[in-house]
Amino acid sequence: MAELAFVGLGLGDERGLSRRAWEALRAAGELYAEEYTASAPAGTLDRVAAELGRPVRRLDRASVEAESPILEALGRSARVAFLVVGDPFAATTHVALRLAVERAGHAWTYVPNASVLTAAAGWLGLMHYRFGRTVSLPFEAPGFAPRSPLEQVGANRAQGLHTLLLLDLRPDEGRYLRADEALRRLRALDPDGTTLPRGMPVAVVARVGRDDAAGWFGPLEELEHVDFGPPMHAVVIPAPELHFEEAAAIGRYRRGSARP
Repeated sequence: MAELAFVGLGLGDERGLSRRAWEALRAAGELYAEEYTASAPAGTLDRVAAELGRPVRRLDRASVEAESPILEALGRSARVAFLVVGDPFAATTHVALRLAVERAGHAWTYVPNASVLTAAAGWLGLMHYRFGRTVSLPFEAPGFAPRSPLEQVGANRAQGLHTLLLLDLRPDEGRYLRADEALRRLRALDPDGTTLPRGMPVAVVARVGRDDAAGWFGPLEELEHVDFGPPMHAVVIPAPELHFEEAAAIGRYRRGSARP
């Protein structure tokens, strides 16, 4: 029986790896990583490989979902490590891989780390327990422009809840859905302003967890024209009413005052 270590990289570069994470990586006979659910700062995985003196093999979505590269590695090595940007089990495909490892008779360990699922709220100063269902906004394609993200935002707001909107990415193609584009997409899906009334404040976080993290808060119509800088971006649609402490905290990011 072999063991797979699911190791969280966190939201920044290799400096965010815990001592326990480095121990798991050094103990592994083979090292793998994926960057399709989120991307690490440029050079991060190369520096990890240099520190360990061994290559880190990058896996795309198809390879992780196929499960065979990891299962085959477990057949060769007593310990294998799978390095994931953010927290490993924030992605359902990684939970599926964990189950596949169990079915194959192997063990697994979990080294958690920071995730945008909590860090975006913390950065803005919003209460985590006031968030509803997380929503993903995919890239548009011919004949594919789903309304379901807008509908879920509306459902969360109807319950007095915030919404974290995760934006699609395809790092192998160098494509990242930007927050300004995402906001324009949402407005196009809601031309009458039924779900997103004109003047409604929204928030954007960029590169949260990194040295150059920044946040913005202001009317959707204004933020959709802002250049938020390099990826990765996420959008937060606040609940119709903010707690007074939330209002005070998020106010520091009001349009024109993006600060670390």
